[in-house]
Amino acid sequence: MSNEEIPKDYDLKKEKVWEKKWEDENIYKYIGDGSRPRYVIDTPPPYPTGSIHLGHVLNWVYIDMNARYRRQKGHDVLFTQGWDCHGLPTEVKVEETHGIKKNDVSRAQFRQYCIDLTSDNIQKMKAQMQAMGYSQDWTREFVTMTPEYMKKTQYSFLKMYDEGLIYQGIHPVNWCPRCETAIAFAEVEYSDNTTFLNYVNFPPAVDDSYDDIASSQASGKQADPKDEGILIATTRPELMSACVAVVIHPEDERYTHLLGKYVEVPLSHQKVKIIADEEVDPEFGTGAVMICTFGDKTDVSWVQKYDLEIINAIDETGTLTAAAGRYEGMDLQSCKKQTIKDLDAEGYLLKQEEVDQNVGQCWRCKTPIEILVKKQWFVAVRDLIEKTKTAADEMKWVPEHMKSRMVNWADSMEWDWCISRQRIFATPIPVWYCKDCGKVILPDVEDLPIDPTQDKPKHPCECGCEEFIPEEDVLDTWMDSSISPLSIAGWPDEDYINHFPSSIRPQGHDIIRTWAFYTTLRCLALTGQKPFDDIVINGMVFGEDGNKMSKSRPEFVVGPEEVIEKYGADSLRTWAANSVPGSDVIFDWKDIKHGYRFLRKFWNAFRFISMQIFDEEVSYDDVKDNLDPLDLWILSKLNNLNIKVDNAFADYNYADTITSIERFFWHDFCDEYIEAVKYRLYTDVSEESRRAAKYTLKTVVETSLKLLAPIAPFFTDEVYQYFSDESIHTTLWPEVTSELIDEEAENKGDVTIDLIDEVRRFKSASKIPLNVELAEVNVYTTDEKLIAVFEEFADDIEGTLKIKDLTIKSGKPEVHEKLIEVEPDMSQIGPKFKGDAGKIIGYLKSTPLDEIDAVLAENHELAIGDLVVGEEMLNIKKEIVGASGKKVDILQSENLDMILEVIR
Repeated sequence: MSNEEIPKDYDLKKEKVWEKKWEDENIYKYIGDGSRPRYVIDTPPPYPTGSIHLGHVLNWVYIDMNARYRRQKGHDVLFTQGWDCHGLPTEVKVEETHGIKKNDVSRAQFRQYCIDLTSDNIQKMKAQMQAMGYSQDWTREFVTMTPEYMKKTQYSFLKMYDEGLIYQGIHPVNWCPRCETAIAFAEVEYSDNTTFLNYVNFPPAVDDSYDDIASSQASGKQADPKDEGILIATTRPELMSACVAVVIHPEDERYTHLLGKYVEVPLSHQKVKIIADEEVDPEFGTGAVMICTFGDKTDVSWVQKYDLEIINAIDETGTLTAAAGRYEGMDLQSCKKQTIKDLDAEGYLLKQEEVDQNVGQCWRCKTPIEILVKKQWFVAVRDLIEKTKTAADEMKWVPEHMKSRMVNWADSMEWDWCISRQRIFATPIPVWYCKDCGKVILPDVEDLPIDPTQDKPKHPCECGCEEFIPEEDVLDTWMDSSISPLSIAGWPDEDYINHFPSSIRPQGHDIIRTWAFYTTLRCLALTGQKPFDDIVINGMVFGEDGNKMSKSRPEFVVGPEEVIEKYGADSLRTWAANSVPGSDVIFDWKDIKHGYRFLRKFWNAFRFISMQIFDEEVSYDDVKDNLDPLDLWILSKLNNLNIKVDNAFADYNYADTITSIERFFWHDFCDEYIEAVKYRLYTDVSEESRRAAKYTLKTVVETSLKLLAPIAPFFTDEVYQYFSDESIHTTLWPEVTSELIDEEAENKGDVTIDLIDEVRRFKSASKIPLNVELAEVNVYTTDEKLIAVFEEFADDIEGTLKIKDLTIKSGKPEVHEKLIEVEPDMSQIGPKFKGDAGKIIGYLKSTPLDEIDAVLAENHELAIGDLVVGEEMLNIKKEIVGASGKKVDILQSENLDMILEVIR
């Protein structure tokens, strides 16, 4: 083969060719026959937004590199792709697109709108994933909105319900007024802002002879706002109508005399009792707190602890109810503003202070959440907490410290997981209620999946009633995705145990408390086993400005398609690979360009040597006795690189893989070895030496390709087609030739490369082309070991640097300066000597340079008759002369005990 057959430049458009070829040949298909060890990846099912972002790229490059590496190591890799379809964002998008609310059309029509949007988005994202070179087995794709998947989710619900791990109850829940649904604590995000702390006087109650709050309001006995009672500092005055008690610290001497007494709530005028609890912080505000139903989860705790009344002042839409009195029908923000005005006007508000606030909000729409008392379905999380923590300890976490996030979250769980949602596009809760007795009616397993709003129970209730009320609530989308490792394994079919637990769970650190926690808890509940062996955490992607990429700052958002168009998917993959699991990553165009330059460097090196490495087959056995010292140097480094990259992939140290490969191939191989070996390819050397060089070149390129293949799949297959008819991604990891690993050979080679680089730098600085011959180079050193090394590598030193005569000598060179030119500096001599300047010029022209040199060396001036000319008045040129009397250049090595004497 001649290099004319190989394109001059690597064509990025060939990525599309390979993408289609892989798909047509289905080379990533999971076999599953047990002939090879199985490796199962519990792949994150993304939400189908219609576009993958750089966070997806980072996560999936980690997954794909691992999948490709495990195949090369001989595993049968089960790498599926799933789509976590259900959820509020799709419903919101459908409402926006069609200009409707969810209840404006039938449930079936609204759900179909959601399915259509989701199906379209999945196809767009799938195309983007394939363009990135991800190697999923697409024949095993799963979609959570399909009947097949919903059957698994509903079955898991029934199984956990039968075991008492799912129950229905009336409890306070986090509620999103915008989405009009309950959400779990794990779905609450917190945002910092500033608000006002309002200092409000709660005057003493007129009396305390009331049976309940309603009767205290109905009494008509109202306190005077000016009567000093207890001062409350609150950020939520709009909840005063829901105040059911005031709480103080039991040791707060300011208020202990008031314990058991009553104060009147301003504006709504209910009388509430003052109670004590150690959770009150005496240092915050006034040290006295109103308990509202409900302002936060501490209120919930106090209400349950002291069996307090509940006032529902807010409805599902965030609107004030009749319990709010004069504020009925207002939204929360309007109510807050009006309440503050009224408190001030009626003499209750004493002062306001600006204060920082941490507000819980819906993770989907960012609306502040409220706590409402609702009848909902729950998973009994607290029954499984200890088992979940034990399972976390049994997993390998990468990085290790990420485990604490899940353990700490488990320890902080105060409420069970609310799994019911008041939406439409989700897996239906498979439940009916008997119209007469209210009994929960469950479907038969063989009938799943069912939609209770469309389907009917097969049998009448035990009470004989044949009329049923369908459950209209649906399941939290995490109920779908939290069984992903079970679904991938084929659960609930019995042979799922062959693929469970998964070998690995790759995911982002932002969903440890949701996906990782819920998956662990649910798999323990359903199987008694941990869901996966390893869990590898990726970080977030930040823009070049150092902030997380966000749609709110579109000028800093870069889409993967933009990068692929300019530099190809493999350049983007090398950027992702050069990062550490668990750490956030900065996107920088210069990193993309660096990856692109490396691939072009690889291509150019391959093309340059291609005419030499394919003209004959040369095996290791053919050349092992004739390998040159520099061959042994690079081959030892290559085999050590193999071990290092192998270990790095196995330990998920991806940055070590790409940086090690780049450093070796770009520096050691391209910059040093190829330059050093050219003379053996093109000049008159022995055939044995030439064949050894060809073997070494081909081995380094082919092995490096296989090490690089998990990172840059398109590029490596494009190059590898010149080596073989099969895809590089169906080949095994290259074997290590242990006998070629030689630390001494590497050290000797490194020393020799230092010498070669010293002379190459000299040539470059002296504007001498690298292919121009040097007449003579003498190497002087007092280190006997260096002498032995340089003598061993003498042929490579001479051949690489094109040295006609190389001598290695012990000691130091004998050199001296020799005068080669002296001219008068007329700018000084003219003004000083005037008419006598001619005598000086005549002397310099007629006197031998050796004689002038000797006089200047002794006196640093010339005596010409009665004229004295100082050395500083002369323009003098000298050169360094060696022992042979020839002009030399002296090179002093910074790294080695070595001086080079170069004769051009």
